[in-house]
Amino acid sequence: MHITSLSASPSEQSRSTWLTRFALTRLEGRGAQHDEILIRTLPPAALLQADVQDPAIRAAVQAVEQADLVVIGTPIYKAAYSGLLKVFLDLLPPDALRGKLVLPLATGGSPAHFLALDYALKPVLSALGARHVLDGVFATDAQLRRVDTSGHASRFIPEPDLIARLDRALSPLTEPTERMRPLRPTAEPALSC
Repeated sequence: MHITSLSASPSEQSRSTWLTRFALTRLEGRGAQHDEILIRTLPPAALLQADVQDPAIRAAVQAVEQADLVVIGTPIYKAAYSGLLKVFLDLLPPDALRGKLVLPLATGGSPAHFLALDYALKPVLSALGARHVLDGVFATDAQLRRVDTSGHASRFIPEPDLIARLDRALSPLTEPTERMRPLRPTAEPALSC
């Protein structure tokens, strides 16, 4: 299985990037190949100008196209996913997520924004062809506490409930069943009137 993760936080030490990486550790040992895209590190001018010919942008788009599973981590600001994520998603071809599993992850200051996954992000994922979206996981700051490590990179401690919800969302991938096969589209079904 080929996994591409998209981390859409503008912050270097963010809860959403940490949660995205933590989700991937829950899938370790499955023989998966993984590409990590930190959207904030892509060339800003190329992102804003939708320059899909820029080598870094082209590589990031290709990583999404090659993925069987796309893990998307974003902070929620003002009841919506990050602007960085929107700018990147706008660069993808119209059916970029068709035939792929998608796991949306989000973090926010309070539970007041947890519906942003369903009402803001999922419609955009659907517009990109996503039909196999795993249960999204939203974590508040209280559920993913920052631990000060004396000036070093931040560490986060997830609440047990958050880990349980993440494991439930990942369960279709961790159960050894037919569902582990990539969902690459076959021939389009014939339409009948």
